[in-house]
Amino acid sequence: GCRGLAMAKSKFEYVRDFEADDTVLPNCWIVVRLDGRNFHRFSEQHEFKKPNDDRALQLMTKCAQTVMQELEDISIAYGQSDEYSFVFKKKSRWFKRRASKFMTHVVSQFSSSYVFYWKDYFKDQQLLYPPGFDGRIVLYPSNQNLKDYLSWRQADCHINNLYNTVFWMLVQRSGLTPVQAQERLRGTLAGDKNEILFSEFNINYNNEPLMYRKGTVLIWQKVNEVITKKIKLPKEQEEKEVEVTRTRTKVVPLHCDIIGDQFWEEYPEILAEDS
Repeated sequence: GCRGLAMAKSKFEYVRDFEADDTVLPNCWIVVRLDGRNFHRFSEQHEFKKPNDDRALQLMTKCAQTVMQELEDISIAYGQSDEYSFVFKKKSRWFKRRASKFMTHVVSQFSSSYVFYWKDYFKDQQLLYPPGFDGRIVLYPSNQNLKDYLSWRQADCHINNLYNTVFWMLVQRSGLTPVQAQERLRGTLAGDKNEILFSEFNINYNNEPLMYRKGTVLIWQKVNEVITKKIKLPKEQEEKEVEVTRTRTKVVPLHCDIIGDQFWEEYPEILAEDS
């Protein structure tokens, strides 16, 4: 204790003046978006299934749920492929709104969770090396700005997944090389890609799983859970097991459209100022 006190008043303390003030603007939504680093190579070396690997997507969601449960003030999160966006409340005072704290806590919690939970989803695939994630922070002053940001990420999910679905069908089932598949799809529009899927592979893209087409939305919801407890009743010597229902607030994954108004009308508390 004495040594710490001495250090606090030492001649070296001036170096703290070099720390930059990174407090973000008040009354803005704080979005932390993380992306996998070199995940194209990572997915190949860990034999991810193409065009979508349920194990990888579910692992990403598990990590995002862990982030929301461990860190305060996250209202909603959205993920697709190797990215996730976390939205902190406009009025959050978490870590005095220091940008570096928001970003480093989210990225470190997510990265460590990815390694920790890997074996739960990739039981037969050893983790060959630790993955990396980078992060960025963007501020959005209005609710509409935030909704447009999330709409942009979901639209990106649709565009990328449609392309990848057609691309890998051409490679896996038509025998094209990756270069040939790229050339086949060069300049095609969404309608052209849908037509290729339907006419050549009998696939209706609209019937593909929502998790692939829409990504994953994480929100807080009250959920009733039934648990078994042992209790000792009066005038009885032995304990008895009884079922008890309790309400908990949990992070729940949804696979739905967030571009239209229906989602926001159904969950108005997400954008509520006092939520």
